[in-house]
Amino acid sequence: MPTEIMEIKARTLKVSHMAETLIASEIIKLAGEINEKIKNGEQIFNLTIGDFDPKIFPIPQELEDEIIKAYKEHATNYPPADGLLETRKAVSEFIEEREGLHYDPATEILMSAGARPLIYATYQTLVQPGDTILFPVPSWNNNHYAHLSHAKKIEIMATPENHFMPTASDIKPHLKNAALVALCSPLNPTGTVFSKTDLTEICEAIIEENNSRGENEKPVYLMYDQIYWVLTYGDTMHYNPVTLVPEMKNYTIFIDGLSKAFAATGVRVGWSFGPAKVIGKMKSILSHLGAWAPKAEQLATSRYLARKGDVDNYLEGFKEQVHARLDGFCNGFMSLKEEGYKVDAIAPQAAIYLTVQFKLHGMKKADGTVLATTKDITKYLLEEAHVAIVPFYAFGDSDNSSWYRLSVGTCRLEEVNKAVESLRRALEKLS
Repeated sequence: MPTEIMEIKARTLKVSHMAETLIASEIIKLAGEINEKIKNGEQIFNLTIGDFDPKIFPIPQELEDEIIKAYKEHATNYPPADGLLETRKAVSEFIEEREGLHYDPATEILMSAGARPLIYATYQTLVQPGDTILFPVPSWNNNHYAHLSHAKKIEIMATPENHFMPTASDIKPHLKNAALVALCSPLNPTGTVFSKTDLTEICEAIIEENNSRGENEKPVYLMYDQIYWVLTYGDTMHYNPVTLVPEMKNYTIFIDGLSKAFAATGVRVGWSFGPAKVIGKMKSILSHLGAWAPKAEQLATSRYLARKGDVDNYLEGFKEQVHARLDGFCNGFMSLKEEGYKVDAIAPQAAIYLTVQFKLHGMKKADGTVLATTKDITKYLLEEAHVAIVPFYAFGDSDNSSWYRLSVGTCRLEEVNKAVESLRRALEKLS
């Protein structure tokens, strides 16, 4: 090949530094391996994906009926850039009735195709290249959104002693130069929540920092992802920054939506609410991306949320089914622990996740091979126990963290004991 052609080809293959250095999703990589095994006929307990099997957890029948009705009404053209006003009104009523939060549907609520575009728009609105972002580890995708925003990141290493939720003492030393604090409760990947005290103290620290900044300085904002907030169990309470510290309304951008609360991940209706100026700028960004929720689904959402009795009935049954699976796995892990196996779990509090631990580093397989790394352990659990779970390093934690996310959204109840028994057999083979 002539030299000049090779040089042209080399130039055309170059991409931006951001794209070149963007890390691929470890979860997607693991999912590819699992799907290949399933394709080859292996029976796998796939507890990786933060999604729902609609055959096990269908969306509410009334929501499905409303979606079909909206399509029959030909609601298939572009919606407004910030979402249908009737949908924003329905969301406003929903969060006011259930959380005591009042946001103006005309200026303070934004609809989108799920939560991800809203998270991206929050970063793009509030973070300039070189700005500092604080977020806990483990957490879902904040490292990637920081990269997309050309931001500096400060990762707060959370601990199992506090259920992997950060505290004010963790965050406060880093607030001085921060533009954004990104928090999630209930937390993906752990299924744990902020205590009232911890969240209050974090909010008070943010207020203190903002009060110390000059009039022309940009404040530090809080992005509060509460997409799982409806799914709490037992005595667990969900708290939000604005109810605890009302002054936080000036600085908090909420991320929320249908996806997790109603097993409607594919319906793609998310919403954000916060200060009108910030929401307006986010709207402008999303209008250029075309990341709006489909009009028919928005219309159906507005009608469904107004059916309060149907919403309550669905949530009661849905939460009961999810919690039964989480409890089943937690009890199974506690039994394994009592039998002397090197495993552990944190009692489920919320969402569709259980935090589990496999302290197997340095143990040997039957053939004498040492499980030296977390990747070795993950592979062993998949190949020997046929159990697929996601290591915390996929959420920014250490490569050799012994903690994992176990998701029950695609799990049948009768599979819980079978998966635990399969783990027992695999653990028995280690020495």
